[in-house]
Amino acid sequence: MFRRITLAVIAATGALAFAFAAQAGGASSLTVVVKDRRGIPIKDAVITVYPAKGVSAPAKFAWPNAMAQKDLNFVPGTLIVPKGSKVAFPNFDRVRHSIYSFSDAARFEISLYGRDQSRAQSFPVAGNVALGCNIHDSMRGYIKVVDTPYAAKTDREGRVVIDGLPSGATEVRIWHPAALASDNEADHDTVLADGANSRAVVLPLRR
Repeated sequence: MFRRITLAVIAATGALAFAFAAQAGGASSLTVVVKDRRGIPIKDAVITVYPAKGVSAPAKFAWPNAMAQKDLNFVPGTLIVPKGSKVAFPNFDRVRHSIYSFSDAARFEISLYGRDQSRAQSFPVAGNVALGCNIHDSMRGYIKVVDTPYAAKTDREGRVVIDGLPSGATEVRIWHPAALASDNEADHDTVLADGANSRAVVLPLRR
């Protein structure tokens, strides 16, 4: 499956379905609701928007650039950071962790460190980073390094709202670690009208 999905392919395969509506207004906003083929909302799908007019360097997001280890889990499970960020990896567990990634966007390994200690890693390249722990094989986490200020992830209802977008031609990308698409990311070219815009997305997932 090619990473780039055109409307013709969507119509032919049903791989990704978009329904949209727009209203007139001021600055554009985009609401995206992502569900799987069974109609179940998909949490923590990362939506990134790239207006054809271009984007400035990503501003700092409201959440901290931190991926903690707590109860033998990465918290949050998926983290969005701007390209060039330094991410902290604080350990709140009673056991030691050794964090690593073999992803093309970031290959690194952090030596063992214990409770209430923290390590940091820089992410200079945009892309998808899968995290693991050398000590605890069940731990999985993801960092989405973005080169656009227009990025957010879906909530438990599969919904996200991105405000402050320019109207006009726009590329919307949907990423999830289990998405049936090249690099787990599907693209869609669309046009945003002034005011509120919405997209309902069906994103097939691997079982």
